Amino acid sequence: MEQNISQVDIKSLSKEQRAELLARLQQEEKDDRIARRDAYEALRGEFMHAVRGKAEALTEDVTGFKKWLEGETDSFTAVMKEYGQVKSGEQMSYTIVDGDFKLEVKSNKVKGFDERADMAAERLIDYLKRYMQRSDKGADDPMYQMAMTLLERNKMGDLDYKSISKLYELEDKFDGEYADIMRLFKEANVVQRNARNFYFWKRNLENGVWTRIEPSFCRL
Repeated sequence: MEQNISQVDIKSLSKEQRAELLARLQQEEKDDRIARRDAYEALRGEFMHAVRGKAEALTEDVTGFKKWLEGETDSFTAVMKEYGQVKSGEQMSYTIVDGDFKLEVKSNKVKGFDERADMAAERLIDYLKRYMQRSDKGADDPMYQMAMTLLERNKMGDLDYKSISKLYELEDKFDGEYADIMRLFKEANVVQRNARNFYFWKRNLENGVWTRIEPSFCRL
């Protein structure tokens, strides 16, 4: 029977026995480390399996709810337009309050640019470089820095509609060439799609304050 390591008198052991004892200790440490790793990975697997199952089920529920809500909203909007004798075929934005619950339906046009905006941006960069070279402040000129910042593209490589719109406000700061470039930007304006968003609110009956109900728990 092997003697308990904690009861071993190290001084009484030979060189070979000490080496054997060290090897046993190292092996036990390795086995313990592997056991802890295996236990951790098993718990991690169980955790991720549970999260994935609930996340996928929730996503399916939310997707189904969105499709249902869009269909019901289309039907009710048609009824509402007929009742109010609204002739327009465009999407509507409206708010419905029922007791302590409120639904907001907001429709808006998502604006962007066509290929002419890329040409305008290239022209504007060249124009601003020439402007910077003429300026006493060079690259530190605030107008140059502002315009170049507004020309920055997003992660998708697209120009930002709101940023470009701010460039129009600078027309009186530059010359006719700048104004001509702005006209090209304006020609490039297009409506890329119509977006419709839904917002849900619940009123606190004690203080009358409306609080938004957030389907995304990240915003709770």
